[in-house]
Amino acid sequence: MHIAISAMRKLITTIFLLMITSVLSAQQTFPLYDGEVPDSKTCNETDHEFIDTTWNKNGILIVDKITKPTITVYEAPKEKRIRTAVIIYPGGSYAILAAGHEGADVAKAFNNIGITAFVVRYRVPKDECMTNKAFVPLMDAQQAIYFVRTHAPQYNIDVNKIGIMGFSAGGHLASTAGTHVKPVRKELTGANLRPDFMLLIYPVISFNDSIAHTGSRENLIGKNLDKNLLHLFSNEEQVTPQTPPTFLIHASDDDVVKVENSIWFYEALIKNKVPAELHLYEHGGHGFGLNNVTTKEDWFKSCVQWMRDNKFIH
Repeated sequence: MHIAISAMRKLITTIFLLMITSVLSAQQTFPLYDGEVPDSKTCNETDHEFIDTTWNKNGILIVDKITKPTITVYEAPKEKRIRTAVIIYPGGSYAILAAGHEGADVAKAFNNIGITAFVVRYRVPKDECMTNKAFVPLMDAQQAIYFVRTHAPQYNIDVNKIGIMGFSAGGHLASTAGTHVKPVRKELTGANLRPDFMLLIYPVISFNDSIAHTGSRENLIGKNLDKNLLHLFSNEEQVTPQTPPTFLIHASDDDVVKVENSIWFYEALIKNKVPAELHLYEHGGHGFGLNNVTTKEDWFKSCVQWMRDNKFIH
């Protein structure tokens, strides 16, 4: 009897360890670049994670001082995996990254429906740590798209079903990557950097004075407001008929990033005959992540349905 109990305990322990190993292996983090990080300078900062309770009593995971950008792979369970992928850029005013509720949590939600997700810890622009800082986030965003396309066979991903998703300033970065597909780095010349679809959640879009989120704008291009950069990074001005199909979410009472950001981008998409869907909520404010508690509608389910309707999910 003792031997049987001992054997059973060993079996349970083995199963438990295998389950833990499986969970851990489903999430892997890789450097975004092989070797030296381009356009970087030696500085005294290193990646820093902390829990911030300023906006949420339960706290949200924040990452800042990112000098070595990474991409974390969240593989969907094999038994439900489909061949669609989503690359996620968390928000944070181009100053920090809200890596939890606008990153990891969203990746896990995609995993639940069989989609493999990739969360990017892109560099936030800082003159002391990088050269040509205004283009560094886009450089990292493009590198993430390149990473996923080149590793698509490894993760059983269809190279024609790779989308990007961004929240707040991460939405600005995503919409920049979707409207600026010419490579920032010459090393990616000839690569397909156009995402197949975009999911923009309460995004910063425009640097126009009337609706700009000034913090994101100044962090990216500086306070001098170079006119060329103002227009270049006002992404509603950069939409063409080749811009990827787009799904947008915003709250009308967002007092951080004005709702007109999504509306202007949607209007530009429609003008250029790009498939687009916009959901506007009366309430919700800014930064609600997956859960807008003011409504019973689940925007994530609506997003997934839009992906199905547009054949990005089969």
